[in-house]
Amino acid sequence: MRKALEFARVLVRASLLCILLTAPAVLAQNADDMAQAGKRFLAALTPTQHTTTTFAFSDEERLRWHFIPPEMHPRGGVTLKELDAAQRELASALLMTGLSQRGYMTYTDIVTLERLLNALGQDQFARDPEEYYLSVFGNPEAGGTWSWRFEGHHISLHFTVVAGSITVSTPTFFGSNPALVREGPLQGLRALGSKEDAGRALMTALSTAQRAQALISDVAPRDIVTGNTHPVDPLSPIGISAQEFDATQLQLCRELILTFTSQMSDQIAQLRWQKIAADGIQSVTFAWAGVLEVGMPHYYRVQGPSFLIEYDNTQNNANHIHAVWRDFTDDFGRDLLREHYDNSSAH
Repeated sequence: MRKALEFARVLVRASLLCILLTAPAVLAQNADDMAQAGKRFLAALTPTQHTTTTFAFSDEERLRWHFIPPEMHPRGGVTLKELDAAQRELASALLMTGLSQRGYMTYTDIVTLERLLNALGQDQFARDPEEYYLSVFGNPEAGGTWSWRFEGHHISLHFTVVAGSITVSTPTFFGSNPALVREGPLQGLRALGSKEDAGRALMTALSTAQRAQALISDVAPRDIVTGNTHPVDPLSPIGISAQEFDATQLQLCRELILTFTSQMSDQIAQLRWQKIAADGIQSVTFAWAGVLEVGMPHYYRVQGPSFLIEYDNTQNNANHIHAVWRDFTDDFGRDLLREHYDNSSAH
């Protein structure tokens, strides 16, 4: 455990160093790579697949999102099952421009759990590990404004490129059912285990008085409070302020945030840490609901002036995690797009 915490601290320091060395060209390069991957993917599709996959950037479908099964929330786009092997490789290449290696592994773990649920036959819907939809809005081109979405049960990823240089990546949702595989060949698999452990580590490190501040309810909500609302409601920054943390607790708070940012590409993670640094880490609040004991229902919230993290593990006897990162002003690139259009002679 000590080695794991030390490794996490090194990653946090590296993330903060990246903030100090930020260069806009780096973010532009990430957007260019994303555009090239998007163009290659679309070029490999059949005419019918291309029509299914692509939408106008202004299409209302771009702002629709959810993390529930496709039977409950139909989605536009092309599914993985409709792609051949070469097309899937190109879809994966696009996905890897938005995710880190850790994030991509999280994605594969979640899909693996879909296979497990299907094999167990315990879900009301037949789980299909290939029923994930990829949708493209606008034209992926260097210097352009466009977006894409990868979504299905327990995964919702959105990337918006503005004027070819700014990548917005919210909402970002990952879920895990079960949170812990307790038996069988996959026993011990925890797709989102780091998020659970980091939240509990911070709550455990608080003093008795601080825990009383952080605890907002003895009963955890049944799911993330914000659901799939758009625009996201800036929730009240309840709980304990990071201003109350000592150095160790503040480090644990950073490490908790890192479990979310580290799933994104280096450039996107850097952009998220930039916003946090601009607001000041002391402006963050942390709230906990439910029971601290492992295996019992619990929920936490990490909130800053510009972002919200929600994590919930209550369903299926507290063995089913939902976790999301939202941006209060810039989900789907809302504010950056407005600023771009206001300052662009083309609009």
